Amino acid sequence: MSLPIVTATRYVLPLREGGSLPGVVEGNDLGTYVLKFHGAGQGPKALVAEIIVGELFRRLGLRVPELKLMELDPAIGKSEPDHEIQELLIRSAGLNLAVDFLPGSFGYDGSSGKPDDTTMARILWLDAYVANVDRSWRNTNLLVWHKDLWLIDHGAALYFHHSWMSAERFTTLPYDAADHVFADVAPAVPGIDAELAAAITPQLLVDAIGLVPDEWIAEGDRDRYLGHLTARLADRSAWLPGGAR
Repeated sequence: MSLPIVTATRYVLPLREGGSLPGVVEGNDLGTYVLKFHGAGQGPKALVAEIIVGELFRRLGLRVPELKLMELDPAIGKSEPDHEIQELLIRSAGLNLAVDFLPGSFGYDGSSGKPDDTTMARILWLDAYVANVDRSWRNTNLLVWHKDLWLIDHGAALYFHHSWMSAERFTTLPYDAADHVFADVAPAVPGIDAELAAAITPQLLVDAIGLVPDEWIAEGDRDRYLGHLTARLADRSAWLPGGAR
C-alpha cells in the first residue's frame, strides 16, 4: 500500500496561518490541495507525523482529508514574486505532502454544535496516544465541511522523533488534556480505551508507517516508530485522559 502520487501544476496562494507556510496548489489530476513542504522549517519529520497520524485516525473511523504525495518542479517557484515563498518552493523540489483541499470549510469553534461525546472522546484518546499537542481552542486543527468534522494538521504529534527519546520514556510520557479542545469529555475516555487499543493492531501500525516515502525516513526508523507506538499502546496508565483504566 502506498499513497497516490500527483504532480504540481500551479502554485495558487500561501496559507500564512501555518508556521511552515503551506500553500494551495493545483495538481495534474485536476485536484486542489494544501501542500506541505519537506523544505519547510519543521522538516520532513512533520510530514512523517502527518502521514502516520492521519492514517491511524482515518482507519479508526475519523474524517481526515485524503493524503497524497506531490512532485514539485522547482521551476514553479522561480515565478513566485515573494522571495520567502520562492526559496521554499525551490528548496522543496521533489516529493511533498498534498492534503485534499476542502473548499468552503471553516475552522471549528464550537458555535456550529459539538460532535457527540463518543466522537470527542475518541479524538481526545487518539491525540493523547500520539502525543498531539496542537488541538486547543487557540488552534483546534478541526474543520467543519458539509456539517461534518474533519481533522487536520498533525505535524506536531509524535514529537519523540525529533530527539528520538527512548521508547520507555515515551511509553510513560503524560498527556496534559487540560488544554485540549475536548477536555470536557476526559471522564468518558476510559470507557472507550479498550475498544480503541484493540483496534490499533500491529498490522495497522505497520501499514500507517509504511506509507511514509523512503526519502523522509532514515534506515531503521520504521522499526523505531513501530516500537515507540507499540510500547505506548501496551501501557496506557500514565497518559490515559480521565484516569487509569
